[in-house]
Amino acid sequence: MTTPPLVSPFGGQPPPQQQQQQQQQAQAARDVNTASLCRIGQETVQDIVLRTMEIFQLLRNMQLPNGVTYHPNTHQDRLGKLQEHLRTLSVLFRKLRLVYDKCNENCAGLDPIPPEQLIPFVEDDGSKHEDRSGGQSRSASEERREILEVNKKLKQKNQHLKQIMDQLRNLIWEINSMLAVTQDWLKQRFTEGIGTLAISTDF
Repeated sequence: MTTPPLVSPFGGQPPPQQQQQQQQQAQAARDVNTASLCRIGQETVQDIVLRTMEIFQLLRNMQLPNGVTYHPNTHQDRLGKLQEHLRTLSVLFRKLRLVYDKCNENCAGLDPIPPEQLIPFVEDDGSKHEDRSGGQSRSASEERREILEVNKKLKQKNQHLKQIMDQLRNLIWEINSMLAVTQDWLKQRFTEGIGTLAISTDF
């Protein structure tokens, strides 16, 4: 003896609460979180990279028909694997495009934030001292200002010292040049003096 099927009191239709739950689940499935979409996109990119590496591995192991022994079965097997990888790559790229379009659609209403504001830099006082009290941030900014002033003064001193060193270098070069000229002149006078001395002794 078989039991008769249960008939819904709503005439074969599921109750309204169940319909509403199904609609909410369908809506939730459509409105996927952007973060999970990004994770799916990341996994897709990793799959694309993996498949591309496998394709290059297959191409590297393939031998060109340049007079070596040729095995048609091995060649057909590798060709089939290569075509399968290429088809999978095509599917993965289409999936990545869909994820990209969906992320852009979800983020269309948001104000674009420059990436520089999302990355905390060392110079960024606002992100660095947000959780500190006002007095601490004030003293830190004063300390930073003092460090900048000291650095500026050091740069000026270094520039001044460089100028002094350049002047000393030029002065030493001029002194050496004058000494070389003086030595040449003294040698010339000395040789002339010896020559006149020799002429006078000859007489």
